[in-house]
Amino acid sequence: MLLIGRSDFIRQNACRRRFGRHESDIAGAATGFRSPMRVIQTIAVRCFLASLTGLLAFACFGAAQSRAAGEVRQPIAIQFSFDRPIDASAAPFVLAASRGLFGAEGLAVTTDIASGSPDAIARVAAHTSDFALVDINELIRFRDRPNAPPIKAVFVLFNKSPYAIVARKSRGIRALSDIEGKTLGVADGDLSIRLWPALARQNGIKIASVKQNKISAAVREPMLSAGQVDAVAGFSYLSAVNLRDRGVPADDLAVLRYADYGCEAYGFAVIVNPAFAAARPEAVKGFLRAVIAGTHLAITEPGRAADEVASRMDGGSRDLELERLRTVIHDNILTGEVIRNGIGSIDPARFDRSIDQIAEDFNFRKRPSAVDIFDDAFLPPPGGRLIN
Repeated sequence: MLLIGRSDFIRQNACRRRFGRHESDIAGAATGFRSPMRVIQTIAVRCFLASLTGLLAFACFGAAQSRAAGEVRQPIAIQFSFDRPIDASAAPFVLAASRGLFGAEGLAVTTDIASGSPDAIARVAAHTSDFALVDINELIRFRDRPNAPPIKAVFVLFNKSPYAIVARKSRGIRALSDIEGKTLGVADGDLSIRLWPALARQNGIKIASVKQNKISAAVREPMLSAGQVDAVAGFSYLSAVNLRDRGVPADDLAVLRYADYGCEAYGFAVIVNPAFAAARPEAVKGFLRAVIAGTHLAITEPGRAADEVASRMDGGSRDLELERLRTVIHDNILTGEVIRNGIGSIDPARFDRSIDQIAEDFNFRKRPSAVDIFDDAFLPPPGGRLIN
C-alpha cells in the first residue's frame, strides 16, 4: 500500500510540472469522472486484497487437511475380552496383534481375561469391553434374559463347537453308545454338558444310565488319567491334548466329538457391544478383517503361531500348543462349510436347528431366531473370507 501511494505521489508531481495551471480546470471538468491514476490505484489494491484472500484461504485449507490427517492417524482404542486364559485357540487374535494387523486397521487393541463366557458377555453388556470371544450357545441363553441388551455375534471362529466326551478305551468306551452305565466327570461351569441331553436323546442313550460326577475343572484330566472316572465332558482340544501330555497313550483315548454325533452347534464367536457397533461400524469391520487375516496366518504358519501363543502363557509349551492349534484348525475352524462358504458366517437353517437342540435343556421365554443372535453386516464379502 505504501509503495502504491508513493508512486501515485510521484506521478501527481510530474503532472503539475507538465500541465501547470490547467490542473484545476481538469479537476473541475472531471466531476462524475474517475481519474486514471485513481483507477490504477484501485485495481492494484483489489488485486492485492484478492491475492491475500486466496493465500489465507489456502492456508486455512492446508491447516484443515493437516487436522483431518491427524484425526485419521489417531488409532481407535478397543478393549477385547477372552473368556478364558490364552491358549492356541486364541492364535488368530494373538497374530493379529503381534503382526500389526489391528494397527493397520487403525485400531489399538488391549485385552483382558474373563472368568468364562457368561462373565465375558456381561463385560460387553456393561460396555467395559467392546468385543469378546465367547461360546455362542451361551450368548443364545443370555439373550433370553429379561431386558438383556441386544448383543449379537458378528464373527464365528469355531464353525463346529469343541464339545466332546473324552474317554479311556481301556475303560470300555470306544463309541458314544458305550457311555451307558459309566461314570462321566463334569466340571463346574462346563458348557458342553448343557447340550448333553439333546445329544443323548438323538443317539438313543438313556440319560439316567450315565452317572455324572461333579468335579473341579482343575482335576478333570487327572481323575480320568488315574481311572477315577470313565470319561469327562469338556472341549476336545483341551482335555484330549492335556491327557496326552499327562502320558495317557493316544491310542487309549476315545475323543467323542458332539459334532460327529449330530450336534449342530457352532462354537466360539466374536460379540460386540451394540452401542459401539452403531457408533463405529468401520472399526468393527476393520477388527474382523484383522482377525480373518490372523486366522489365515495361524493356518499357514502354525509353528510360528504356536511360538507366539506359548510366549504369552505362563509356562506355555510350544509343542503342546502346536498340537492344540492343529486340532482346533482341523476339527473346529477349517470345516467343509468354511471351505465352501468362507469363514465367519453361519448357515441360518443349521443355526435354527442348533437352537432347537439347546431348547431340549433350556426353557426359552421366547425362542430366538438366527437374526436375533448373529449379524453378518460387518463381515467382508465371501470372497474376502475364503480360506484354503
